[in-house]
Amino acid sequence: MQHDAIIIGGSFAGLSAAIQIARGRRSVCVIDAGRPRNRFSDAAHGVFGQDGNNPLTMIAAARAQVQRYPTVRTLFDEASGARAVAGGFEVTLKGGATLTATKLLLAFGLSDTLPELPGLAERWGKSVLHCPYCHGFEYAGRRLGVLRTMPMSSHQALFIAEWGPTTFYLNGGESLDEQTLAKLAQRGVAIEPARIVGLEGENYALSSLHLEDGRSAAIDALYLAPRSRLNSPIAEQLGCAVDETPLGSIIRTDAEKQTTVPGVYAAGDIARMPHNANWAVADGITAGVFLHQSLVFAPLAA
Repeated sequence: MQHDAIIIGGSFAGLSAAIQIARGRRSVCVIDAGRPRNRFSDAAHGVFGQDGNNPLTMIAAARAQVQRYPTVRTLFDEASGARAVAGGFEVTLKGGATLTATKLLLAFGLSDTLPELPGLAERWGKSVLHCPYCHGFEYAGRRLGVLRTMPMSSHQALFIAEWGPTTFYLNGGESLDEQTLAKLAQRGVAIEPARIVGLEGENYALSSLHLEDGRSAAIDALYLAPRSRLNSPIAEQLGCAVDETPLGSIIRTDAEKQTTVPGVYAAGDIARMPHNANWAVADGITAGVFLHQSLVFAPLAA
């Protein structure tokens, strides 16, 4: 095997795992496609010691620290496939090259599937948001909205009202049941049933939603819960169990972040709910530590 471990993904989870393995003096190769999920946001909030810093700057700093370890190799490439081979795993890169390792850690992340509304995608991570713990404080007390994208969206509307006056946009969908309406009323959430046809605001800011009936609704931030998809089919190629959730697929792991395929670990948003940069870091640390320990103890058990 060329390496003790290969990590597919070089963002918060992958780099957190890599540094644990490197500090255990094992060889680790990090394959980074360079498309972290939070690249659309200018700042990450609520991250220990990094509150308000740019996510890409944080990743670059972590990568530089990891690369100082002599057993770390970083490849800026994309893994196109992986399979089990004698003694470990083989990973194929997009350009056709292959790498081998005794253990494999998946941290390739997720992509969000956004509603197709004019003006929405370019504001994602700036004034169109998902996590209030990441961005809610910055919009506290302003005009907030929640876009219904799934049945769970009413729960999101109840929650977002914690940060300011909130309107729940049904976007032309069916009306709500009496129990849900009562809860929304109790939280002071307004209901707007009309379909949204576009978002407007200067640059990436949001100032109004255009409704199908010709009205405009003033707003400063719009929250939604997008469905997500795995960035790579490699987990399925390897035979890892994948569970479906209302928000998308996640790779099934145990308490040590090992998948259902022995020797394959998974960390970060692809292997947990809910999602957050802090949790991704914690998952990466967990996966890296237990992967390293398996390199030590598995040969003794054999």
